[in-house]
Amino acid sequence: MAFPNHADFLIVGAGIHGLSTAWHLAERLIQAGQKGEGRILVLDKSGIASGASGIACGVVRNNYFQPAMRKLMAHSVGVWESDPVALSYHPVGYMQISSESMREDVASIYEQQLAIGYESTFVEGADASDAYMKDLFSDWQAQGITSVLHEKRGGFSNNTKSMYGIAKKAEDLGVRILTGVEVVGLVSESASSSISAVETNRGVISCEHLIVAPGPWARDFWTMLGMPDQIIVKGLDGQVHEGVDMWRFWQLEEGVLQVPPETLKTNDGKVPPVIHVDTDAPLMSCVDGSLVTDEMWGIYYKPDAHFGGIQGGASPYKVKTPVNKVAIDPYGPSSPEFIASDDFAHMWVSALAHCHKRFEGLMGKYHREASGGIGCFTADSFPVFDHFHGNVTLIADSNHGWKMLGVGQLIANEVLGESEELLEPFRFDRFEKGNLHPVSNSPYPWS
Repeated sequence: MAFPNHADFLIVGAGIHGLSTAWHLAERLIQAGQKGEGRILVLDKSGIASGASGIACGVVRNNYFQPAMRKLMAHSVGVWESDPVALSYHPVGYMQISSESMREDVASIYEQQLAIGYESTFVEGADASDAYMKDLFSDWQAQGITSVLHEKRGGFSNNTKSMYGIAKKAEDLGVRILTGVEVVGLVSESASSSISAVETNRGVISCEHLIVAPGPWARDFWTMLGMPDQIIVKGLDGQVHEGVDMWRFWQLEEGVLQVPPETLKTNDGKVPPVIHVDTDAPLMSCVDGSLVTDEMWGIYYKPDAHFGGIQGGASPYKVKTPVNKVAIDPYGPSSPEFIASDDFAHMWVSALAHCHKRFEGLMGKYHREASGGIGCFTADSFPVFDHFHGNVTLIADSNHGWKMLGVGQLIANEVLGESEELLEPFRFDRFEKGNLHPVSNSPYPWS
C-alpha cells in the first residue's frame, strides 16, 4: 500500500491512548453515518505498544484521592469491562492496604467511591484489617496496617494482548496503522497557528486534525507545538510560582518474581485482587535481616501468566538529570540508564516477604533481565488533556495512562465537537488559574 499523503484525523502514537482514540473515533464516525474507511491514520515510530504501553504492569483501578481522577477512572473501568475477552482484561478487583498515616485519605476515597456508585468495601483498625487480609491469605503477616480498601471492580490486563486487541478493533473499523514512521516536525498554516501537516522520516502527511498521544515523549511534542518549557503555577495556597518546569521524569521500578502465578492464590484457590500496600512499618531484608528502610514505602503486585510469575513494582523516584537533557531513547528495558536497579529487586522481594510468608527465601527467583522505564510527568503529576492551535489535541497522561482506556472515547467525542465534563479538570490553564488537584499522603506521585 502506498505511503499516504493525507489523513482527515492523524494520530501520533500507537499506545493505549492513540489506539483507543482511533477505535472510538472510527466508531463515532460510523454511528454518525459518515465514511470511516481511510480517514483515520495512526503513526508510530517503532510499533504497536513499543513505548510505555508495552511495558505497563496493566493495573486497572479507581483508587485515587482526587475526585476528578476518580470519576475519570470509573468511566475507564467501564470501558475495560465492555469487552474483557478482546481486551485481555481480568476483573479481579483491587486492594489498597495502608498504615495509619494514610487511613484518613483512604477513608475519603471510599466515601467518594460510594457517592459515585463505585462498589468497594472499607475496613478500619489494625485487628479488623489483619483479619480481613487473613481471610483472603492465611499467611498474611504485614505489620502496621490499619485500613483496607477493597475495590470490587478493576483488576489487570495483559498489556501486549490488550494493545493488539484495541488495534484490531480500530483496524476492523477502517483505521490504518503505520509503524516505523517517525514524526520529526509540524507544518503550520501560513496564516494561522493550526497544523496543516506533519513531517515524517518517510514524507509529509497533511491533516485536518492532529491528535498527539506521545506517552513518555510528551516533552518533545510539547516543544514541537511551540509550548513553553517553563510555566506559571498558582498553588492551592494561592501562592504563584514562576519558572516551573512543565515536565519532569520519574524512573519506574517494576519487576517479576519467577514463581508459578498460582503461588499467589487466595485461600479458596482463586486469582486474588491486585494488591497495593503502603506502610511506614520498618522493612527488613529477606536476605540478611538488615534494615532496608524505616521510611514510608509502597509496593503493588499480582499473579500474571503473561509475565510468567508474580509481577509488580514499587514507588518511582525522580530522575535528577535536567529535564531537557533526559534521553528517552532507547526506551524501557533497552535503555542503558533507566532500568530497575538491584536495590529495587532487594526492596521489592523483601516487601513481598513482609506481606506474605510464602515469599520468604525467594530472592533468588527474581527475574534479572532489564525491566522498567521512565515516565514523563506534568508539573503537578496529573494529565493534560487539551486542544491547541485550533486543530491539535494533546493527550499527555503523566504516566497514569494504562488504566485510562476511556480517555480515548472522551477525546474522540471532543474532536467531533462535544465537550466532555470529565476532561475539564485536566486542561492546561489549570496551572496558571490554580485549579490544581489535591495531594494525598501516598508515596506515589500519581495517587
